[in-house]
Amino acid sequence: MRRGKKGRWLVGIAIVLLVLAAAGYGTWRWAVARGSAATLDWIDARFSRATPVRLAEEGRYGASHHQNVELWVPQGQPPAGGWPLVVFVYGGGWHDGATEEYRFVARTLGDRGYATALVGYRLVPEGRFPAMLRDTAAGVRWTRDHAAGASIDAKRLVLTGHSAGAYNVLMLTLDPQWLEEAGVPGSAIAGTVSLAGPADFYPFTSASAKNAMAGAPDPKGTQPISFARAGAPPILLLHGTADDVVRVRNSRNLATAITRAGGRVQEIEFDGMGHAGVVMGLSRPFAQGGKVLDPMLAFIRSSLAASVPVQRENR
Repeated sequence: MRRGKKGRWLVGIAIVLLVLAAAGYGTWRWAVARGSAATLDWIDARFSRATPVRLAEEGRYGASHHQNVELWVPQGQPPAGGWPLVVFVYGGGWHDGATEEYRFVARTLGDRGYATALVGYRLVPEGRFPAMLRDTAAGVRWTRDHAAGASIDAKRLVLTGHSAGAYNVLMLTLDPQWLEEAGVPGSAIAGTVSLAGPADFYPFTSASAKNAMAGAPDPKGTQPISFARAGAPPILLLHGTADDVVRVRNSRNLATAITRAGGRVQEIEFDGMGHAGVVMGLSRPFAQGGKVLDPMLAFIRSSLAASVPVQRENR
């Protein structure tokens, strides 16, 4: 009798675990399908980390509530000179997104000893080209101006972004005018990481691109590939081969153009990974063994240590 009760109890526990696993998988599938950063952030916040982060500074560099910056730092004593800095710019087709939806990036990087600036920018229609670039550059300037108060070393930093945000940081990296206009020296950018970034998408076919780039006097001047050059900071391009939102050819074409120009670029492709999967790899629950995070951290470390030339790599 006792064995029977114990067996039923174990079966019941197993059923509950299966239901929870199915629910978690369903949520994950929903987040992937919708590209829901808010859902991903909510899931990520349920997981603990060895080193938590705290919001050290926040503010606005413009009148819009999207023209904001959040500065997150690891809890504890900063290293001599301050926390090394990574700036992250969110995606969303230039028409969606908010810094608070991407705090999982700050938690992940903070656990590795990095401060993270989550930089917002005006969205379409106010944020049409080149407003999103001017805003991102202004956000970088605000970050550098307020870094010391948060014990952050912002003399040299790494830019990174996903999708539309990756486009923003690629343009700031390759076309010097935007950072110069904001009063940020190009030497401050130690390197740039593009997560599924649009780099070669003219003529415009998607509604997002058409709306964001509408009115640009020179459409080709909106393309990162048009500014491939030898003197730019090193760039890491991370892209999934199954991305049907921003095709992998964007990263492939940009890597080829930068290499031909004599620049420093590394491209890594993830077989079967979709558009959302790349940024999900920066979360705790969907890290996939560090598939995305590990090469990104290696690039950040080497870039901040010195601008060491890197070669193109396909995976």
